[in-house]
Amino acid sequence: MSKWEDKVLAETKFLRLVQRDGWSFVQRPNATGVVSIVALTDEGEIVFVEQFRKPLDAYTIELPAGLAGDEPGHEEEALAHSAARELEEETGFVAERVTHLIDCPTSAGMTDEVVSFFLATGLRRVGPGGGVENENITVHIVPLKDAHAFLLNCAATGKSVAAKAFAGLHFAHVATRA
Repeated sequence: MSKWEDKVLAETKFLRLVQRDGWSFVQRPNATGVVSIVALTDEGEIVFVEQFRKPLDAYTIELPAGLAGDEPGHEEEALAHSAARELEEETGFVAERVTHLIDCPTSAGMTDEVVSFFLATGLRRVGPGGGVENENITVHIVPLKDAHAFLLNCAATGKSVAAKAFAGLHFAHVATRA
């Protein structure tokens, strides 16, 4: 909790612009957290997702991810459950194990948002993925040994590659060495 008083400058259903001690930044008023999933198959592959992101006006390669506490009936959902739910919605995979890795700020100068990274293993495909309602997600299952080149190739061909995808690749390499 901050010792400074927040002044709300603007608010929509999904974003709140706040000023604190002369600094403006964004909050998410409708979520209790953000999850990002490093999903590894038993065959040594990592799962990425691709979707069009309007703020960037580009297709973006990311880790499966989503908000926690943003849907009716899920307001008090534990972050690990949100991670498992988002993994299945976006990729069609369910995981035997979902393990918390670390919490990291996404852009500390612009938002108070913190992403919680989870490792998902023991994957089993139960559906096609693709997201919900207005999401149009493409699932990429990439051999871990080729994943760095895959991300660089995506960037070279005009796709945006989220920094969290590279962070997830690091976590995947660490997890497979352990």
